[in-house]
Amino acid sequence: MAMSYARFAASRIPAGIPRLAALLPVISLLPLLPFSFSSILLRGISAFFLSWLSLFKLLLLSFGVGPLHPSLPLLPFLLLSSLPINLRNRNPKPPHNSLTLLSSAIKALLLALLIPLYRFKPQMHSYLLLSLYCAHFYLAIDLVFAFSAVVVGRALRVDLEPQFNKPYLATSLGDFWGRRWNLTVSAVLRPAVYDPVRRSLGPTTAALAAFLVSGVMHEAMFCYATLRPPTGEPAAFFVLHGMVTVAEGAVKRSRWWRLRGWAPLPPLLATPITVGFVIATALGLFFKPLVSSGVDARLLECSTVLRFLEGTAAALLRRALFFLH
Repeated sequence: MAMSYARFAASRIPAGIPRLAALLPVISLLPLLPFSFSSILLRGISAFFLSWLSLFKLLLLSFGVGPLHPSLPLLPFLLLSSLPINLRNRNPKPPHNSLTLLSSAIKALLLALLIPLYRFKPQMHSYLLLSLYCAHFYLAIDLVFAFSAVVVGRALRVDLEPQFNKPYLATSLGDFWGRRWNLTVSAVLRPAVYDPVRRSLGPTTAALAAFLVSGVMHEAMFCYATLRPPTGEPAAFFVLHGMVTVAEGAVKRSRWWRLRGWAPLPPLLATPITVGFVIATALGLFFKPLVSSGVDARLLECSTVLRFLEGTAAALLRRALFFLH
């Protein structure tokens, strides 16, 4: 109902402050909706979908910036405004369905295989446990996004932007954050934060601002999950990565680098260094609040969800192998 009203108001009121004022009731409602769930899992997912992505999309709609537009039919508007998806602006050849299905099946299977390892949690070293959380986090969020894209793509018969682009193959932090990891968030942060700041203060400040906003929003997502005050560690993780990413780009563009004719590191070296840095900093800053608050243990108690993942992984794998055969 809220998104239907948002579409109606946007179609009647010109972009700018008047449209923003008309959409404020919906924008104010979205951060409250996740608290309707007592389940940590549902509260966290709905907070990410509604209190972050949907809220930013409506703010952009207020000023006439995509991905939402009042000319969209009602069903596409509702789905695009409420789920972590974006319509593809270009129309390259989409990946083969069977290969996409196989990729999702393998990830679901890996996630199902990781889950029994938590039985040995008391005997695990803390860093091994946090590494397990890293893998769990990536696989889970990738599958949630993929499921949303499949449902909406089939319902609307449209081609959607990919949400991830093999982040484990990133050769630099700029490559990881800008072209591979969570592209749905990047597609929202770019017009909402990066582009306006860049026009006024330049690309360096714009990149730092985008990372800072991402850090603040991740901090908010952790507050939804833990129901505790912010710790500052998730925000620090993104601020650190913003500074290192900016420094990395500055060095590569510098006259000093070009005069020496240095080439980028080969992928066999660059990828382990990049992914290793992301994982190492995530262990110390990103996942620590979840462990200290005990949310990780409560998430692992969602036995119904875990059994569903195990069954889904087996079904997806059988179907993918059937198509490939």
